[in-house]
Amino acid sequence: MTFRILVADPLSEEGIKPLKCNPKMDVTMQTSLSPEELLEEIPKYDALIVRSQTTVTRKVIEHAKKLKIIGRAGVGTDNIDIDAATEHGIVVVNAPNGNTNSAAEHAMAMLMSLSRNIPQAYYSLKQRQWDRKKFIGTELKGKKLGIVGLGRIGTEVAYRAKGQRMKVIAYDPFLTEEKAEKIGVGYGTLEDVLRSADFITVHTPLLKNTRHLINADSFAIMKTGVHIINCARGGIIDEEALYDAIVAKKVAGAALDVFENEPAIDNKLLTLPEVVATPHLGASTVEAQENVAIDVSHDIARFLNGAVAENPVNLPAISNEHMGKLKPYFTLAEKLGEFLSYLTDDAIEEITLNYAGDITEYEVTPVSRIAIKGLLKKHLGTHVNEVNALYLAEKKDITIHENKTKSAAEGFTNLLRLEIKTAEGKFCAAGTLLNGLGPRIVHVGEFHVDVTPEGHIVLIHHRDQPGVIGKMGNLLGKHHINIATMQVDRSDAGGNAIMMLKVDRHLKQESIDALKALPEIQDVRTIDF
Repeated sequence: MTFRILVADPLSEEGIKPLKCNPKMDVTMQTSLSPEELLEEIPKYDALIVRSQTTVTRKVIEHAKKLKIIGRAGVGTDNIDIDAATEHGIVVVNAPNGNTNSAAEHAMAMLMSLSRNIPQAYYSLKQRQWDRKKFIGTELKGKKLGIVGLGRIGTEVAYRAKGQRMKVIAYDPFLTEEKAEKIGVGYGTLEDVLRSADFITVHTPLLKNTRHLINADSFAIMKTGVHIINCARGGIIDEEALYDAIVAKKVAGAALDVFENEPAIDNKLLTLPEVVATPHLGASTVEAQENVAIDVSHDIARFLNGAVAENPVNLPAISNEHMGKLKPYFTLAEKLGEFLSYLTDDAIEEITLNYAGDITEYEVTPVSRIAIKGLLKKHLGTHVNEVNALYLAEKKDITIHENKTKSAAEGFTNLLRLEIKTAEGKFCAAGTLLNGLGPRIVHVGEFHVDVTPEGHIVLIHHRDQPGVIGKMGNLLGKHHINIATMQVDRSDAGGNAIMMLKVDRHLKQESIDALKALPEIQDVRTIDF
């Protein structure tokens, strides 16, 4: 059987060589198709490869009667309708590792250019000026590099910085002291990194909780004369705050490859002589472009030959019968994982999933994947999905345990108990499905509750003393926070207790701080589903 593959965006010959050399693959390159022409062509093909030029819409997928797999020669899949592909049983793969070296090298190049004023000096020389004193630089040796985000690229930057004899301290929500020691970097909180580093480079994805992660408050606690590098995603750094910090001489300079709005030709940061900038070139090397094409070509060939794709970004096919049994638990699992991820700020070391009741008759791994996705997505965003959740957990050195106990559902037909272990301790929550009512959280640690995992939830740990509920209610009332429902449980009279409140809107930090200031309150966590 011969598979027809359409390459719709420009790729190097070397990149698609794994497909062209395969006798089962018939490769066609058409790199200037209009959306209308793509709709006309796509029904003929078993596989489609794109970069960022071609948009694979739901309409394209609906026209793709034979399509089995879509390959994105790169990391981002924003130009592919993943949900539509999944609904139509089409696997989407990408190439997450092909540009790691290129991006890490570019970050180091920007760091060095910043420390030695290379672009500014070059421009001055081009203007027929010979001003050596104006461009006195800073040595990297002995300086401390703070890395915010120690994933693939951040780790490679750390290795290179150590080669420059820099001291390195890193923060990552999944970083443990043991892993930091293994890599050979210092372990710290985000505040530790910001306060102590001479150079700070960010390598996190752009998510709701990482947008403007580096802001005016961050700059306020940094050393005077700090240098900032962003070759990750525009938006991680508040550009207005960065501009003000440079003008105020708090920040000595910044090296930027990415911006909140691109192209960034009119960005006012570019008017500052202390700023070094490039037009989003992190992955723009011949090798990186070849590597991502080679990686995705191998994955497509592997999949079409009946093997499992190595870098899928959506769900593999599940039989209709199996899906019918498991699908009701998917929402419960994801919400339970998402809820638990808000109970600690420490890196997760272990995840234990305990299944009890009728669900133990089935293969529960798909449910476990979704629960782990819920746990990880707070920090990894859309990068984590049902397919790659186990892989990403393994990459983060997270140990996973899965147990089944048919008879121990504690009065429920089915019960899913999710537990995580961190350096801080163990955190546990359990949930079930109630007929006609959907998912419910029924245990938080030792406490019994009955909460629907949706909307805005405030979890308060406190001492069981008279008047606590009244104080808390009055305080939230002063902050114009309306309580929709309340669940209260305690270990014993006068002992530890919890409140779970469903409120009408997200609590701002000032409201959280006010709650924490109450003497009876031990901890406050907000969860926004």
